[in-house]
Amino acid sequence: MKEILHVLPENIRSLTLRLPKEVLDDVEEIRLRVNRAIEVRTYKKTFILPNETSPFIFSEKDSVLMLSLLSKHSVYRLEEELKRGYITISGGHRVGIAGRVVMEKGEVKGIRDISSFNIRVARQKKGVAKPYLTHLYHSGNWCHTLIIGPPKTGKTTLLRDLAREMSLGVKEYRIPSKNVGIIDERSEIAGSVKGVPQHDFGVKVDILDSCPKAEGLMMMIRSMSPEVLVVDEIGRREDGEAVMEAVHAGVTIFASVHGADLDDVKLRPTIASLLDQGIFQRVIELHPHTRKGTVRRLQQMKRNVGVMKA
Repeated sequence: MKEILHVLPENIRSLTLRLPKEVLDDVEEIRLRVNRAIEVRTYKKTFILPNETSPFIFSEKDSVLMLSLLSKHSVYRLEEELKRGYITISGGHRVGIAGRVVMEKGEVKGIRDISSFNIRVARQKKGVAKPYLTHLYHSGNWCHTLIIGPPKTGKTTLLRDLAREMSLGVKEYRIPSKNVGIIDERSEIAGSVKGVPQHDFGVKVDILDSCPKAEGLMMMIRSMSPEVLVVDEIGRREDGEAVMEAVHAGVTIFASVHGADLDDVKLRPTIASLLDQGIFQRVIELHPHTRKGTVRRLQQMKRNVGVMKA
């Protein structure tokens, strides 16, 4: 939390620190909106600063000061980040922003008059993938795996820990370390700042930060000879085509997708095509109402037709 506290205006920082330690330890998001109360969210509950009966109202002045702190007093440093709608800070935490969008020649040039901030707390949960490793490793190879879950269920948390385990290898299961490539389009998996990952992956991970998924998959194969590729939130047609190319190149794919369950994501043409072709050997569904990264179901798929074994 210390990195997050540094980008909060002093008055808001002091209010945040009044929260009980057990709440601060569980914070997942801090939402700040101009002319509204500040929300601090854990996976169980939402808290209002300083309390619901006497809320502190986040002002336009607070918004300007917070943007100054995020940019280290030089908004021009954030020009590219503002185009993407989020800023990654030290520790891998991501600050989403909303406001007046500036367009130029049909493309987003930036965001001005920022009215909302959403700080998403990045916590590396080492060991969250451990119970599932033997189910995802078979006959000397990692299985092509798709992780399904609604927003905020821990898809990225689980992918992050899987990448770490694959990079390090797992001695107790006699699983060797692998060269892992991460295509991190929104800087969420590795939380890179200036190209440096803020999370621990071991020594055999290479990262393409802020790179579109389809292009990044091919770039990584051509340049870094990965044995496993990790990518977050696939869905576009070009993503599916790149996944197919990677699999045919002999690289194992670990990917995530937004959805309630397997039946839900089958309604999306790109995902349905990959499943119909039997690309994914394992499918993990995450539980929507528990701590991030909690697996509700792990399914083994028939490789040739893409349906679950009985």
